[in-house]
Amino acid sequence: MSDERKAYPSDLKDGEWALLEALIPVPKPGGRPVKYTRRELVNGILYVVRAGNSWRMLPHDLPPWESVYGYFRRWCKEGVWREVHRILREQERVELGRDPCPSAGAVDSQSVKTTEKGGDAAGTVTSM
Repeated sequence: MSDERKAYPSDLKDGEWALLEALIPVPKPGGRPVKYTRRELVNGILYVVRAGNSWRMLPHDLPPWESVYGYFRRWCKEGVWREVHRILREQERVELGRDPCPSAGAVDSQSVKTTEKGGDAAGTVTSM
């Protein structure tokens, strides 16, 4: 987090950033100078993801939405988020004393009450 701004609830804590820092790609050598730290870019991404707002609604004290969104898209295309998820999941499973890779999965569906007739409450079937 930048020293100039107040932290948002979605900002990474120091321990969280310590886990992520090695998993986020470093700037490529020879390119344009870096304007924003990787941590601030991730904080911008997390703000949008956790708040559920649009990219263009990022607060002015985070990097510009175009930069944050650009890195988010690039890292999506490069599989960075998939790899981050895999590594963090495996670390968590090891800490819990489990095999790092799950051997099976279970899908649970919740029962939803409906009318006995199977249509809407008036008993008619609606079509689109």
